[in-house]
Amino acid sequence: MPVTELPAKASRAPVVGSAVAKSQQKGQQTKAAIVDAALGLATQIGLEGLSIGALAEVMRMSKSGVFAHFGSREELQISVIREYHVRFEEEVFFPALQQPRGLPRLAALFHNWMKRTSLEIDSGCLYISGAVEFDDRPGPVRDALAGSVRTWLAAMYRAVVQAKEAGHLRPDADEHQMAFEIHGLILALHYEARFLKTPGSMDRANTGFANILARYGDGAATAASSTPSSASPKKASGKASPSKPV
Repeated sequence: MPVTELPAKASRAPVVGSAVAKSQQKGQQTKAAIVDAALGLATQIGLEGLSIGALAEVMRMSKSGVFAHFGSREELQISVIREYHVRFEEEVFFPALQQPRGLPRLAALFHNWMKRTSLEIDSGCLYISGAVEFDDRPGPVRDALAGSVRTWLAAMYRAVVQAKEAGHLRPDADEHQMAFEIHGLILALHYEARFLKTPGSMDRANTGFANILARYGDGAATAASSTPSSASPKKASGKASPSKPV
């Protein structure tokens, strides 16, 4: 065979590679669509209510087709937890980084959290419902859920610490206690608004946050810094994560 014929045969390789890449991309898109549907189900019926069969019916796929993307029901549940965490970061954490460190950022975190909570009063919060389902059930699903919650609470605590370092809180303010009380407001809001349907629950949560700032804040600094500013926000460098200092 003449050497000059070899390049013609070798030129087919990129075509095969392109076909593989398209197949992989399609597989990733299908998996993302399955996770999205699974997240919608989980917020309504809980993580424990998820099943390969129910999801296959929603997606109009075969059970084996859904199973092929995850390998187990447990991996499906963990994938849903990861997706929920990503969306939580995008809606609550990252927008707050546009505010300066201190009370402006802390207030932004809380108000973004409240905005998301107001939507979840109807759909349900995976962090809260998951805690009820897996609080006494050790395993990878519980570990993934607890890890996500700890990451978020660590970010909230860090914002409190930074507010104290900026002089926006009293020198003797207990950062752990303040972060605990802020978290407690959200838990109480879900219980009151979603379970008991108590009118005015959102207003009470906002009042509770204002009371926390009044007790721990440093007077004028608190009043000047407790509301997120819409003018000249501080731009975050890169894409931070709640698990990394910002």
